Amino acid sequence: MAATLCMKLLRNQGWAPLVQSVRHGSKAVTRHRKPLHIIKQKLLAVTQYIPPARVVPPGAYPAENKCVQEDAGLSLLLKKDLKKVFEESKMVAVVQKNGSNAEDMMILKHRLCKHGIKVKFFPNQVTRSFLSDSVYCNMAPLFIGPTVLFVSKEPKVKEMLSALRASPQMTLLGACIDNTLLSAQGVVSYSKLPSVTVVQGELVSGLTMLTSRTASMLQHHPARLSALLRQYVKQQSPDDGAEAAPKAEAAT
Repeated sequence: MAATLCMKLLRNQGWAPLVQSVRHGSKAVTRHRKPLHIIKQKLLAVTQYIPPARVVPPGAYPAENKCVQEDAGLSLLLKKDLKKVFEESKMVAVVQKNGSNAEDMMILKHRLCKHGIKVKFFPNQVTRSFLSDSVYCNMAPLFIGPTVLFVSKEPKVKEMLSALRASPQMTLLGACIDNTLLSAQGVVSYSKLPSVTVVQGELVSGLTMLTSRTASMLQHHPARLSALLRQYVKQQSPDDGAEAAPKAEAAT
């Protein structure tokens, strides 16, 4: 600041110094850190040191005791009954109850009992536990909420669907028929198929028709059959091969 005042005084007196000090501003930084090349970045990422996981020596922590929960006696008994139901029944349908009271359930039981269909009640927890260890494990997602089982020794699908139409509070979720898992729409499609007796009758009638047609063809025009056989015999002989064709045409 003193140097600046001296310069101003000298200028006022008419004397200019030979060298003037000029103060420049700070220079901008022109050297920045250049970004790394993509190949070098990849090389650094690949060659980065990854320390191995720290191995805990055996015995450093107390051993974890795995608690195995055993089923109660009632659960084992219910699983046994459920296994017997699946083994003896050809149709096991899963139906969900939606606000049905005891009276509606009693009426539905009476309608199903006329056709030999029984209604079984099992807790969902017991049922899912049984299905997880059986070949019917794909039925486990059906047991959600209040559900009941419609079982019968024969697949009486039409009778079951007719009884369910009269009970709108009961919803069919799926069924296992003849060891085949079907959805609700699949059960409806299965009910439209003809019964086994009808299919057997159609098969027997078709076979009988074929045999009767074969017999009628064998008995049709025996003269024509004999002429064709005679023509075949003559064609086999080298001498009469040329005369066989016109004679066969005259016979027919």
